[in-house]
Amino acid sequence: MALSTRHLLGIKDLNRSDIELIFETADNFKTVLNRPIKKVPSLRDVTIANVFFENSTRTRLSFELAEKRLSADVINFAASSSSVSKGETLIDTVNNILAMKVDMVVMRHPYAGAGIFLSKHVKAQIVNAGDGAHEHPTQALLDAFSIRERFGGDIAGKKVVIVGDILHSRVALSNILCLKQLGAEVMVCGPTTLIPKYIGSLGVKVEHNLRKALNWCDVANMLRIQLERQDIKYFPSLREYTMLYGLNKQILDSLDKEITVMHPGPINRGVEITSDVADSKQSIILEQVENGVAIRMAVLYLLAGQQS
Repeated sequence: MALSTRHLLGIKDLNRSDIELIFETADNFKTVLNRPIKKVPSLRDVTIANVFFENSTRTRLSFELAEKRLSADVINFAASSSSVSKGETLIDTVNNILAMKVDMVVMRHPYAGAGIFLSKHVKAQIVNAGDGAHEHPTQALLDAFSIRERFGGDIAGKKVVIVGDILHSRVALSNILCLKQLGAEVMVCGPTTLIPKYIGSLGVKVEHNLRKALNWCDVANMLRIQLERQDIKYFPSLREYTMLYGLNKQILDSLDKEITVMHPGPINRGVEITSDVADSKQSIILEQVENGVAIRMAVLYLLAGQQS
């Protein structure tokens, strides 16, 4: 079995059998990660460059750990301390890295489509670790994998609401595409100003009342407000946003049923979600982080298998 694509640039490039193959491979790697010796020699002699033009903690550490668990050789590149700050272009930067005989590039970039652009100009395989407000495919895969695990193996028919800053979120778009492929029902919830105009064309429901959305769903994925991407004010204040769209224990306990709470991180505690919800038994936030390593191992392993 092999993936239908040479790169992982976005969920829109994957079909359902690709996603299911990644999940099955991740199941196997999760077993490996729970053994006393957590390393396998699958990617020995494969060199992977982590090229991050944007700040990242969880994603970069998760990819790096996945690469090391697969015995790959890893080089890390942070744009802030590199020649990019001297005016070097993206292609020059990556070609210089590839001249050192790198097989695969994991890249995060502030501009949408950077990975697609790069894949057309360099020979290495590209894994998109987030490009602007466009896509973040491995996050969507690990979120869907975590829902599948929580519900005993099936996502079809499950109701998932994504709450928050949908307009600026690459996680929201990738999650919608991934969950729809797997047969889930998806709703987005947030202030009108933070819901994109085109969202209906993706086949999702739109709700502006948090309580109604939570009563409808099986899973609530709470996104943070992306202040670093907002060039104008989309709502009066964070305090008002929290009053209308923040999830607290009181709201959670008052629902008709028990729902599962997710968050892609980093969490702004007390804004979109309170600490008692984030740390409750209904939350699978730390399971998402754990599953992130297994999913990224699966993606790297399957892509490396296509190298000629």
